[in-house]
Amino acid sequence: MADQDDDRTLRTAIERLRVKPGSDLVLSKRATDDDFGMTKDEALERLAETRSRIDVLQQRLYAESRRSVLLVVQAMDAAGKDGTIRNVLTGLNPAGIRVASFKAPAGPEAQHDYLWRVHQVCPSRGEIVVFNRSHYEDVLVVRVKSFVPEDVWRRRYGHIRHFEELLGDEGTTVVKVFLHVSKDEQARRFQERLDDPEKRWKFRAGDLDDRALWSEFQSAYEDAINETSTADAPWYVVPADSNSRRNMAVGEILRATLERLDPQIPEPEAGLDGVKVV
Repeated sequence: MADQDDDRTLRTAIERLRVKPGSDLVLSKRATDDDFGMTKDEALERLAETRSRIDVLQQRLYAESRRSVLLVVQAMDAAGKDGTIRNVLTGLNPAGIRVASFKAPAGPEAQHDYLWRVHQVCPSRGEIVVFNRSHYEDVLVVRVKSFVPEDVWRRRYGHIRHFEELLGDEGTTVVKVFLHVSKDEQARRFQERLDDPEKRWKFRAGDLDDRALWSEFQSAYEDAINETSTADAPWYVVPADSNSRRNMAVGEILRATLERLDPQIPEPEAGLDGVKVV
């Protein structure tokens, strides 16, 4: 009974990370260091159990081949997007999982509307696709760095809501996570990268320019999340100062999403009863 109680408590805690439509998210009021009442080892054990469950559900989703899942991962630099994706998806069947990463648009991408390249890499039926950064960059970095005028980025909130509604209507469940790291923890991780020759490649001088715009990015994230967290395509603000708890929480969100979908194995071909393979 205690295990069931612990499970319900964790699920309730994870659900509290969800940003309800119409709420007024203030990131400074959201914890970055919540440990969900777990030690590091407990969080790692829970993630391993959750991955096993995701594996079963993902295989059913792939076999069913009617619906799909899009997991959007956004964060400030050094919050752990790559590490989260790696740890949550490790060991799953790559046949039905794909990761799409987004950099500054170039070539043909720059000659089309900002959602053109995004739509092309959305999940097909039976797939789970993870966006490492996403279409949200077009209401975040372009806003903070004034790449487009305010009237342009502001109207994009409506575009994005309708785009995600279209995906939902066509069978793709959209769920979005913002990895919420503190400014102090970002500084610690930046320094760790600089001090470690194996990690220094991850650091670029422009990271410090973005860090100087911390408040502006936080405001941009608040507006984007408040404007686009809907009942069918919700945002979750995940505490990211602890890698193990962060990964565990994102795993729980993906697991809960798949469990709500409850994908089913297709009925076998008729006439197979009693067939013997010789």
